[in-house]
Amino acid sequence: MKEPIFTGSGVAIVTPFTKAVVDLPALGKLIDFQLANGTDAIIVCGTTGESSTMTYRERMNTIEYCIEHVDGRVPVIAGTGSNSTENSLALSRDAEAAGADGLLLVTPYYNKATQLGLIRHYNKIADAVDIPMILYNVPSRTGVSFTAETYAVLAKHPSIVGVKEASGNFSLIQKTRNLCPEDFYIWSGNDDETVCICALGGVGVISVAANVMPKEMHLLTHLCLTDRFQEAGRLQLRLKELCDALFCEVNPIPVKTALNLMGYGVGELRLPLCEMSPEHLEQLKHALNTYHLLKKES
Repeated sequence: MKEPIFTGSGVAIVTPFTKAVVDLPALGKLIDFQLANGTDAIIVCGTTGESSTMTYRERMNTIEYCIEHVDGRVPVIAGTGSNSTENSLALSRDAEAAGADGLLLVTPYYNKATQLGLIRHYNKIADAVDIPMILYNVPSRTGVSFTAETYAVLAKHPSIVGVKEASGNFSLIQKTRNLCPEDFYIWSGNDDETVCICALGGVGVISVAANVMPKEMHLLTHLCLTDRFQEAGRLQLRLKELCDALFCEVNPIPVKTALNLMGYGVGELRLPLCEMSPEHLEQLKHALNTYHLLKKES
């Protein structure tokens, strides 16, 4: 049987920028905050990390730094997805050579591949690496979704261990669980669906909210994985206001704004992403204040 790369709460960590360059020391502080609060894996250069606006060299430098800084304490999963199979393959090989424990690959965006195209895309990359791969299904951003039948085909590859499911389609998740083997693992890709997906056999979450509340997201998944679903459900409901605020504008605009308000200094967003609207900023501040996360003024 294939093993999951991790179980529990993996943070889809933001990428700090200072004057348009990656701020690696600031990233190191974020990683330390995560590790001190129980995060089970670091996912670097994913959607939340603004990887689509980073150069190839920036992505690899950031992945390499993260691997070195984590130093084996938890798995590091590198986001190596692209809308070009060859680019994604090269990134995946380089991330493996750098010491990544696994890979996260979003469906090719803009191209809108067919299901056969998705199968060929992922199998070609999986054939070229020896570390486990997690598929990433987020049709709201990419314009294409896996079917459960496609998952069942890809699950046969020894390097493909599961999927980050952010489709919000629970019928798809149930059908996937019925069609795929037990060692095709599902991670929630939406924070506010974590308990529901774990109840359907999921093994954790790849989380945006963990950037600001790592201890709580770790606890949430721990409760699920130990079959304490009533407690997990109550915690999920308590976290709902924060989850909503972190997605009141397109990710990662709110979460980077939140980290700056908390005093972590993650810097600016890269265009075409920009600062929050005033009304959404107030919503975010209210949520952060509710959870006592705002930096106290000196």
